[in-house]
Amino acid sequence: MTPLNIPSTSLLSWLLPRDASAHGPALDQHVYLNLWIALALLASAHLIGILGLFLQRKSGGKPHSQGLVEYLPLAAVTLLFLFLTLRAERLWAATRYTGPDLSALQVEATGMQFAWYFRYPGPDAAFGQTRPGLIAPGEGNPLGLDPADPRGSDDFVTSELVLPADREVDLRLHAQDVIHGFAVPALRLKQNAVPNSGHGQDIHIHFTPTVPGTYAILCTQLCGLGHFRMTANLRILPTAAFATWRADHERASTP
Repeated sequence: MTPLNIPSTSLLSWLLPRDASAHGPALDQHVYLNLWIALALLASAHLIGILGLFLQRKSGGKPHSQGLVEYLPLAAVTLLFLFLTLRAERLWAATRYTGPDLSALQVEATGMQFAWYFRYPGPDAAFGQTRPGLIAPGEGNPLGLDPADPRGSDDFVTSELVLPADREVDLRLHAQDVIHGFAVPALRLKQNAVPNSGHGQDIHIHFTPTVPGTYAILCTQLCGLGHFRMTANLRILPTAAFATWRADHERASTP
């Protein structure tokens, strides 16, 4: 999806959080479009009401046919909302249903009460198997990685999501217990992570972070008494800094 440019110096840019993703400007523009349309509809509703009163007074209080005044705005609003719905669906589907590039960075995010964990594949570029019966956060295995699977021997898990700037990311979302809402306001991302028999349903979203910095990861589903503390950090690093960070973690995870 080609992002629509909104200058950072725009009069309205302060209304939304900082945008740090390639797809964010198009979503921001859609939000602003909705706000302007809502303002126009509010003004139109008052004008139509005033016009109706004027026509009623002009007819001397007798019943007056107001077909165009009543039905034309209704038809216009119906078409307008259909347009906005289709446009929003297209924007949302760009990060949900269209496939990522084959060179996209593979990362897995897992939500559990009340923390986020992020898993990266090692040099083999393949994720190892996980088993619900092996989940043991207190023993350093919060995702239940299977030590018998050689593909997972080089996987490493962190409590902070670290990504390179200007590279597409294919993020796989899981939940171990209840539905968790993975949300990064600065990247205009929001997608539920859904459990499935304790193992986690595989849901993909893809996006391209663009601005280095540290951003908040939130849970937007009420997932229990500790929901308020279910947060994590997203760090976006320049390409070279990310390569160094990943190499350090891969060495640390090598048996």
